[in-house]
Amino acid sequence: MSWNGFKKAVSRAGTSVMMKAGQIEQTVDREYEMQERRFRTMERATNNLQKEAKGYLDSLRAMTSAQVKIAEVIDVFYGDSGASDDVSTRYLTAVRELDSETVKELDEPYRECVLEPITRFTSYFVDVNEAIKKRSHKLMDYDKLRAKTKKLIDKPSDDSGKLPLAEREENQAREIYTHLNDQLTAELPQLIDFRVPYLDPSFEALVKIQLRFCQEAYTRLAEVQQYLEPQVRDDYASGQLDTDVEAALVKMRELTIAGLAKA
Repeated sequence: MSWNGFKKAVSRAGTSVMMKAGQIEQTVDREYEMQERRFRTMERATNNLQKEAKGYLDSLRAMTSAQVKIAEVIDVFYGDSGASDDVSTRYLTAVRELDSETVKELDEPYRECVLEPITRFTSYFVDVNEAIKKRSHKLMDYDKLRAKTKKLIDKPSDDSGKLPLAEREENQAREIYTHLNDQLTAELPQLIDFRVPYLDPSFEALVKIQLRFCQEAYTRLAEVQQYLEPQVRDDYASGQLDTDVEAALVKMRELTIAGLAKA
């Protein structure tokens, strides 16, 4: 920060304290304040959208990676026996293809059509916030000079040149502030309204990419399902599967080595 910038920051800090103490009257613009609140709401929502959109892609990778690890363990667990029609190996192949082919094929279009447009949109907020910050500073300068002019009117100075100078400085400050205020009041609603047509294509791409992944996952796993025992699904629905599992556990507990574990 330059020396002049530092002095302005110190002066504005003092002005802020005087405003809070009620020594300087603060200009209020309800229309602008409403538009800034609307912008803040959109800003938070868009930043959250960017975060969650990235999280979705990370979660997709993590899920398919976990599926592969589970399938590898199951395949080793079954070994050369116990899995009819080599179903554990077929399952491992299916989830590996889902992880190595489907997710990787969707990665680039997801980034280009979903993540990057959202990120570009949030990047505009930097300039908007700079303009909002500048408006706040110019408003503070204007209110300070307006209070100075009022004080000279209420208590005239022996120096007759002070009041005209203060009035010129106040007018200049008002013009700068008014220009920034009018610009933001007019353009913030336009930016807010533009969010829907801007994000519509990304939303459509998001739905299509999710649909593509779900279809691929369903197709690959449905191919594995045909090698599973048809009776298992019916037994699960009727509650018989729980009975069968409990019966298997009873037999395991009857083994001598299982009994030794309790000793």
